[in-house]
Amino acid sequence: MEKRVILAIALSLLVLISWSALTSKVYHIENKEVTNVQPLSVKPAPKQIPILAPTQESASLPTFQYAQNNFEVSFIEPWAAIKEVVFKAHQDYKFSLKYAFLLTDKSLNFKRENASSPEEVVFTAADRDKKITKIFTFHNASYSIDLDIVIENLTNAPLEINLPLILGVQDFSSNNMHSRDQGIAIAKKDKIQHLQARKDLSLDEVKFIALRDRYFSLIVEPESNNLTGFIHKINSESEIGLNLQNLILSPGQHLEQKFHIYLGPQELKTINKIKPAWGAIVNYGTFDFIGQILWQLLEFLHRLVPNWGWAIVIFSLLVYFLLYPLSLKQMRSIKEMQALQPKIEELRKTYKDNPQKLNKEILELYRQHKVNPFGGCLPLILQMPIFFALYQVLMRSVALKGANFLWIKDLSEPDRLFILPVSLPLLGNEINILPIAMTIIMFVQQKLSTVSASSGSAEQQKLMMIIFPLMFGFIFYRMPSGLVLYWFINSALMLFYYFLMHKKDGQQN
Repeated sequence: MEKRVILAIALSLLVLISWSALTSKVYHIENKEVTNVQPLSVKPAPKQIPILAPTQESASLPTFQYAQNNFEVSFIEPWAAIKEVVFKAHQDYKFSLKYAFLLTDKSLNFKRENASSPEEVVFTAADRDKKITKIFTFHNASYSIDLDIVIENLTNAPLEINLPLILGVQDFSSNNMHSRDQGIAIAKKDKIQHLQARKDLSLDEVKFIALRDRYFSLIVEPESNNLTGFIHKINSESEIGLNLQNLILSPGQHLEQKFHIYLGPQELKTINKIKPAWGAIVNYGTFDFIGQILWQLLEFLHRLVPNWGWAIVIFSLLVYFLLYPLSLKQMRSIKEMQALQPKIEELRKTYKDNPQKLNKEILELYRQHKVNPFGGCLPLILQMPIFFALYQVLMRSVALKGANFLWIKDLSEPDRLFILPVSLPLLGNEINILPIAMTIIMFVQQKLSTVSASSGSAEQQKLMMIIFPLMFGFIFYRMPSGLVLYWFINSALMLFYYFLMHKKDGQQN
């Protein structure tokens, strides 16, 4: 019975991880739109919003690079929009926005102007009705940016302004291998909503909007508190933005809209230095609360031992000793099940033609000897929330990107001891040592903890001894090596304790 429960947990784990890995492909093939929107004031986008997709591909337009201490920004000059950002301190990571801060007016053709300081980038554009100036002000000491958009009425009559401002574009096509890492956060008064931008939405009372990928984020907060937001889906891409709508300018009048921006890593400490309220965009999914605690603990351990690999090793030891009383109970449960196995086999022979009576007698046997058949599963079940939270933490923490440990070059990726010239079935061309070693440990652990049986039950147990470790090895094979390191240490400690128990039992016998 215990084996079935553990197998069910393993299958659930396999389904969840496989679903996470295949999400982007499923959306493309089935052309479905799914979001984890919670019931806040979100509604379908009204069709009257004049969203105009760019008529030219951004790749064909001239760009220029603006560099500062933390990153290098690639601007599309005719659109006065940011194409992508390269973070030099993080292995030249490219954060693509496609055309961030684009004002969707086909008549506008921006030109770069001379700025009053090296920290500014200025663009102007004009048609017969209006003149628009965009001023990007960078702060070299941080990841914060200020954007001023100044609109001037050039006519002799009142002018109505309706200009959606696109903050960025997210690509959910099957060609984007990292599409599942994308998401947005919408702050509305005292609530923040995390969702994926896969369908058209209109967003009222927007305080700020954040776009993020696996490691980096763009946060935009308008000074004006009466702007609405939108998500506009175009094929496999989604534009996310704010509406500059129903603004009336008198003849010759200037209107200024200010925006405060964060463009940098999803690090709570870094974001809080600029504006603590923006820190809410750092989210680790379903087990966010546990993930936040785990990350704080990992950061503390990293301050003690300045290597993320050793911090994870110490963290694994702490979790093991925290769950040690339950692990001890698991060991005792397994030993008690082994002691009862001969009696269970006798009951199976006696009631082989009466399954209901057999189950009733087995349960009565457990009750008489005070044995919990599920006792061995409890430590594994309790570790599942820690596992999933830690998975998100290690996947999304930019501090671990490029962090090395022993032969591992990057704890946020598989350990890749070496690359083969040919691709092997299931394994591919990467040889990842940690999941292979973990599979071997789990196989030995299964062999030691297997309750002896006879006939058909023994064959099932032998099959489980092979399938169970292989299944976990397959699940873990392409996971971040930091996560596999955690599970490897835990499995190794459990195996060590099994050996001590068997040695003690051998001496007593």
